[in-house]
Parts: sequence; C-alpha cells; structure tokens
Amino acid sequence: MAKVISKNKDAFFNYAMLDNYEAGIELKGWEVKSIRAGNVNLRGSFCSFKGNELFLSNMHVNLYMNVSGDETAPRKLLLHKSQLKKLREGVKVKGRTIVAKTLKWSNKGLVKVDIALATGKTKIDKRRTIKERDLERINKKYY
Repeated sequence: MAKVISKNKDAFFNYAMLDNYEAGIELKGWEVKSIRAGNVNLRGSFCSFKGNELFLSNMHVNLYMNVSGDETAPRKLLLHKSQLKKLREGVKVKGRTIVAKTLKWSNKGLVKVDIALATGKTKIDKRRTIKERDLERINKKYY
C-alpha cells in the first residue's frame, strides 16, 4: 500500500483524467529529505516533453535546512519508452495535457508520481463535480 505524500486537488477539479501512469522521479538528496518532512506542493504542476524525456515542472519542494537549490526546478520523470510514446501521441490531440495527480511513497521506499493524460473540464462539468461532491457529503451525514 503506497502512502500519499501530496495530492493535486486542482488537477482533479479542473481536468478529466483519461489514462493514468505511475512514474519514478529523479530527485536530489535534499529534495528527498524535504519530501520526507512533508514540505512539497503539487498545485500548478504539469508535465512537458524536452527532447525524448518527460519533465515535471512547477512542483514546489521547500529548501531543506541551508541547502542552495531551485525549489521549482523541472524534475525528470522515469517511464518506459512505450509509455512515453503513448503520452507524446496523446498530447498531440488538441486540448489534452499531462498533469501530476499525486506524489507517493512506493512499497520499496521510493518516491513515485501518479500522472495522467487529461482534458480540461468545462464550467458545466465543474458544476456537476461540485453537485456530486455535495450530494455525497449529504448522504454520508444522514446515513
């Protein structure tokens, strides 16, 4: 059972997830220590291709102690070639993007990122999501 470190709630609200992938992430030592302390935020993070590699941008990792480094530097995601090919083909379709959903610890103690190929939701879809969430909350309260 993987333990969730951080969840990108904005991604779940603003995007409809199509395909899900679990990717490894290339981190420095101070970044792992900061993540272990819970000082990480996925809000506003997204994935983009540079050459044949996929990078996670705008993931904010607070500096650990007095280390000098970039808090929002792009971090390389580790995926199989076939997965990268599917993601590259999916992004070519207009209106699709790759978003980071959750950051979690794997069973082996490694940091993993759940990413998804996603399309943006319309206002109507967002209202429907809010309505379903409210109905679920009411049903939990009274039953």
